[in-house]
Amino acid sequence: MAMSPTVHTCLQDAGVEYETVRHPHSHSSPETARTAAIPGDRLAKTVLLEDDQGYVGAVLPSTHHLRMPKLWDHTGRRLSFAQESEIREVFKDCEVGAIPAVCTAYGMTTLLDESLSAQPDIYFEAGDHETLIHMRTEQFLRLMEHAQRGRFS
Repeated sequence: MAMSPTVHTCLQDAGVEYETVRHPHSHSSPETARTAAIPGDRLAKTVLLEDDQGYVGAVLPSTHHLRMPKLWDHTGRRLSFAQESEIREVFKDCEVGAIPAVCTAYGMTTLLDESLSAQPDIYFEAGDHETLIHMRTEQFLRLMEHAQRGRFS
């Protein structure tokens, strides 16, 4: 499948510098980091959350865990994990579980964990389980300029 059309358009519209990194098929963030031979704290994973106001994408290092109470305090919303069927519906041009970090391109609020800004470079899913987007952190932060930043992992 490679890069999703939505992600491709988002990257082109933002004018950011990036490269794609191919890796053997993987099923989880730790496996992706291992098969792509990259540090897990530089791999941004995205978790789809929801409440009665809609969907929210939370982007954090793959080595971190989402701390829901911190997230609730940060957003003032009582978000919960979205169901797999909802993920398929929202990210129609992506394989299930390969959620890209650019959730704003899919029309939703994006929350970015500040710990990612300390990394020299960032990787994130391109929309399948065999391709990552790689860019310098300053390019990533530019791409994520509309994301709400906080510490919730």
